[in-house]
Amino acid sequence: MYKVFVNDKPIIFTTSLKNEEDFSVYIYKNTIIKELIYKLKVGKLNGVYIYSNNLMEDWKDFKIKFKIITAAGGLVLNESKKVLFIYRGNKWDLPKGRVEEGENLMEAAIREVEEECGIEKLIISRELLITYHLFMQQNEYRLKETHWYLMFSNYEGSLTPQLEEGITKAEFKAEEETNKALQNTFANIIMVYKSYVNNTN
Repeated sequence: MYKVFVNDKPIIFTTSLKNEEDFSVYIYKNTIIKELIYKLKVGKLNGVYIYSNNLMEDWKDFKIKFKIITAAGGLVLNESKKVLFIYRGNKWDLPKGRVEEGENLMEAAIREVEEECGIEKLIISRELLITYHLFMQQNEYRLKETHWYLMFSNYEGSLTPQLEEGITKAEFKAEEETNKALQNTFANIIMVYKSYVNNTN
């Protein structure tokens, strides 16, 4: 299964005919993707399932319709198992950013977390997942593919939000604060957090 968000509304690619969310179901081969994206964007649909009998082939075909922007970021824990959040555009978020030329994904993830939060001593524990969302740039939709990593840091200094990127806060949150922040975040950030929680040993 693959999930792509348009304004926090999902396009779910699946081989299953189960419809747990009561979304409209489309067959990939019969679907005009641009029309679907428009309906999601303007609120005519809250989410859709796209049924495929060849998921890998149809997902590949979907991706080649867009310029892909590759990004990387981290869900960072400190020694108290608090989670590092940033606040930008009136939403809580996790630090992430575009991969630069010559970087690999893990290098980009660490650099972006360091830049956006002013943190040091980051160690990557493992991969978490990849999230996807569509956004408009130069009158065309781009597909942002973000690679997420679980990270750890025992850094005890003050955090410095990257103001020039519109980030006004960077702070570690305990479980109760985290749950509150997740009520004011993006759908793909909830996916990242659930991936961490569901795979905690």
